[in-house]
Amino acid sequence: MSIRVLVADDQSMVRAGFRMLLAEEPDIEVVAEASNGLEAVDKAARFGPAVVLMDIRMPELDGLQATRRILAANDAARILILTTFDLDEYVYEALRAGASGFVLKDDPPEQLIAAIRTVAAGDALLSPTITKRVIKQFTRIPRLEPPKELHELTAREQEILRLIASGLSNAEIAQELYISDTTVKTHITHILQKLNLRDRVQAVVLAYQTGLFEADARRPSSRDESPTR
Repeated sequence: MSIRVLVADDQSMVRAGFRMLLAEEPDIEVVAEASNGLEAVDKAARFGPAVVLMDIRMPELDGLQATRRILAANDAARILILTTFDLDEYVYEALRAGASGFVLKDDPPEQLIAAIRTVAAGDALLSPTITKRVIKQFTRIPRLEPPKELHELTAREQEILRLIASGLSNAEIAQELYISDTTVKTHITHILQKLNLRDRVQAVVLAYQTGLFEADARRPSSRDESPTR
């Protein structure tokens, strides 16, 4: 089955560019376009896309509000935010709204295509640069009370949650802990189930909203190459 995609952007040339790019991929189908947030919400309900490419700044209804409405109606949808590096506050709010990842409008085409496949598969995507900027923003906000479910995590699961929040990919976590990628995926599945989270992006949000790993947030990381998946 092909990955059904909705492209939401107020610039017609941008939408046309994405459609042309994705038309060449045999496993991806652009099922609809939207030029504003209200239209995105309406077409998401009508066409049931697996992935929505969502621009932040749009008329009628911005991408953040549109993201919230789409996910409220269908929490199985995955939202990929189209952003630029000068929109830190929007990135932070989009995470809280439930976005599964971010792509930059000037990213290479292969990165956009890989991002769509990543989130469609149920994973989440945060580049290391985005992760660091979001962590910096989270360290400035008032802390929330950690959920009681956190105590249900094993010591290993808490360790893996800390590494997820630090921006490490599954492969990097496996290397760090000397375990297999499959074992990492199993632990992450258990973490998300116990904490009632949709994906690893929400795990990052939870970690920094509650200040669980504030020390880690302030510690520079040497791992800057691979996106978090």
